[in-house]
Amino acid sequence: MKAADVMVRNVATVGPDTSVAEAVGILADHDASALPVVDGDGRVVGIISEADLIRREELGTEARRSWWLEAITPAATLAEAFAKSHGKLVNEVMSHQVISAEEDTPLAEIARLMEKHRIKRVPILRDGKLAGMVSQSNLIQALASDLARTDTVKETDRAIRFELLARLSAQSWTDFGSRNVTVTDGTVHLWGLISSEEERRGLIALAEDVPGVVRVADEMIAIN
Repeated sequence: MKAADVMVRNVATVGPDTSVAEAVGILADHDASALPVVDGDGRVVGIISEADLIRREELGTEARRSWWLEAITPAATLAEAFAKSHGKLVNEVMSHQVISAEEDTPLAEIARLMEKHRIKRVPILRDGKLAGMVSQSNLIQALASDLARTDTVKETDRAIRFELLARLSAQSWTDFGSRNVTVTDGTVHLWGLISSEEERRGLIALAEDVPGVVRVADEMIAIN
């Protein structure tokens, strides 16, 4: 599966000049952990997340360092921390480095990006513009859906095989048995030795007539 198969397309966004107060309100209203920041052309220029807002002056949670630790901390790091705790606009608080992917990115790669960068959401871009968002919950939903589909397919394959074997046992012209029949995703595989080409055609016709069969793979070998 790819990003386009699971991504949310209607994504709440903010602009670089949106106030932090408004961005916080949007995060709360949409129960989101992050918002893409897009410019006037729809291009993603940053992302603002819960992690960017936990060290705020209003909450009294801004980072406090001892004088000696502050003395050895690079000025750029101190300035960034100050902006995040005191900034009033999204542009001052957001993360400028955006970890993104494209619509055809496999979900395995999306998961790798989340794990490597310790993020919960990945913006999906199309020609540099926001096309959607994939979150960890989207991956879990995709997994649940795939597991459910797999269970259904397996049950269907099992039912096809049982029905085919029942029909085979009622035929006097063949002794084709269960060891020669497998079913995978609706495809019946017939393999092993048969006595004639006529038997081959009969077995194929018998398998094709079973409800749910999408294809018959002929892997039989005629000994005459």
